[in-house]
Amino acid sequence: MLFVAAFILLLALGLYALLGDFICLLIRQARSPLTQLSGPKCPSFFMGNLAEMHDQENNNLISEWERAHGASFVYRGFVGGCRLMTTDPVAVAYILGNAYDYPKPDFVRDSLATMAAGKEGLLTVEGDQHRRQRRILAPAFTAAHIKSLTPVFWEKAGILRDRWAVLADVAVAASVTTTAEAKTKNPFAGCAHVDALAWLGRATLDAIGVAGFGYHFNSLTSENDGHGHGKDELARAFADIFSTARKFRVMTILQVWFPLLRRFRRNSAVMARATATMRRIGMRLIEERSRAVLEEQRSALKDGTAIEGDKTVQGRDLLSVLIRSNLSSASRATMSVEEVLCQISTFIAAGHETTASALTWTLYALVQNPAVQTRLRMRLQALESDLHVTNPDADASEFQRLLTDALLKDEYLESVLREVMRLHAPVTSTMRVCTLDEDAIPVGSADCRDRDGRILSSIRVNKGDIITVPIQAINKSKAIWGEDAWEFRPERWVESEEKSLRVGRRAIPGLWANTLTFLNGNGSAAEGNRACIGWRFALTEMKIMLFVLIRDFEFTMDPSLVIEKKVNVVTRPFVKSQPELGNQMPLYLRRAAR
Repeated sequence: MLFVAAFILLLALGLYALLGDFICLLIRQARSPLTQLSGPKCPSFFMGNLAEMHDQENNNLISEWERAHGASFVYRGFVGGCRLMTTDPVAVAYILGNAYDYPKPDFVRDSLATMAAGKEGLLTVEGDQHRRQRRILAPAFTAAHIKSLTPVFWEKAGILRDRWAVLADVAVAASVTTTAEAKTKNPFAGCAHVDALAWLGRATLDAIGVAGFGYHFNSLTSENDGHGHGKDELARAFADIFSTARKFRVMTILQVWFPLLRRFRRNSAVMARATATMRRIGMRLIEERSRAVLEEQRSALKDGTAIEGDKTVQGRDLLSVLIRSNLSSASRATMSVEEVLCQISTFIAAGHETTASALTWTLYALVQNPAVQTRLRMRLQALESDLHVTNPDADASEFQRLLTDALLKDEYLESVLREVMRLHAPVTSTMRVCTLDEDAIPVGSADCRDRDGRILSSIRVNKGDIITVPIQAINKSKAIWGEDAWEFRPERWVESEEKSLRVGRRAIPGLWANTLTFLNGNGSAAEGNRACIGWRFALTEMKIMLFVLIRDFEFTMDPSLVIEKKVNVVTRPFVKSQPELGNQMPLYLRRAAR
């Protein structure tokens, strides 16, 4: 009886807390100055525009809203709350450039913490803690250090190429006995069928494991688990986190505003096991590398070569940087064990999922544009041939270095990647929340008006107001990129453009290629910049992977398949007619003529 009474009391207190949160939410939303802005019609008071936004990457919804309401407008969230959405470069620069005043909302950080196996990773921390972590991590992401990692990228690209080559040869052998009539009915006879998403995920996971942490997933060389993933338990843990395309559910929206309900997430047991695996293996990596670092420090001290203990280790790989920070006696350069643990999971996840997504969409774009694929292949093959002619005495290591330098500078490969990352950004939007009591976000567009038609030079926001920056919509905006903005046209990056388009593109406050794919805001990290710290790592790895794969294979796909996008932190493809198979990118490949 006493137990029942206690349970009823706890339930009542919980409901009372939820009711209090709900009332406070309604009051804050009613007082928001964002209610004075116009926006699309709200189809549901309870869910606002959220349901129709769930499929925005496939229906160009944001572009339609931008065309109808201008660069800055409000859409409705839970119980009709106004949220600002802006594609205005001036507003975006202000928000991203003052990222510590406009951090990610707590529910976004909470979701990212699942990926990072904790809340102390670079993606989830804010303010001084973020400044300190980014300063400590910076040496692991310099251009010089990234270049030193390229042998790892070449090795993993070569392993993937060899696995696919075996499949291609088997397909050719099988087609020898195929009749001419059967070949006519099956245009893919003699081609290997691969899920590019799964294979590229295995390759990039192996690369970040070795390059960043000295951990060998061996995803490419081990047999898969039946779902395209390696059997390594850490690889399986990351697959569990990212593999499911999220569905729109009312409970998900309620969990945003009522943290108490986040304890009842779907697949919570699976996620808990994945997190436990990440933390256990992360601790093992920390302990192993800590012993090596301490031993090297002792040796340096014994030899009289050390000035400060934490500066004796010269390795600049990510794990060495993290371990040195944990052992440092200087508070500005110290990370706790929990912070180090979260960085390991953060960078393994971010370092392979986003890159695998980008590479997958690159192959898709090249399949959809075979002339570009052919031109790129010819360019890459010629580049390698020319290097052999001009450097006949270079050994394998030296030739690889020369080829890397040539790839990083190649204009057409760069243009193709820029166009892919513009049209297929791995992360399609970012959400921010105002933490100032009140603020005015400047705008540059002349079409920014309130509900009464008055032109605005700034948008007032209050503490708690949410702002969405639609990265993909900005990258595809016709107002910025011209009428062919939705077309895949790498030539746009080397052609002379109309002055208006050139000026508009340069106004985008992006870190790379006048796009927001890696974010920026054109401010420094000290001012609150949350740009992707690993952008050089990602681009270098992608260029090497693409060189090896495009040089050696021709890619096609079944034209009857419709590929759509699903977002679960990163944007992954799935076949519209095969939703039961989950995320995939089914392609056909065969060896290319050399």
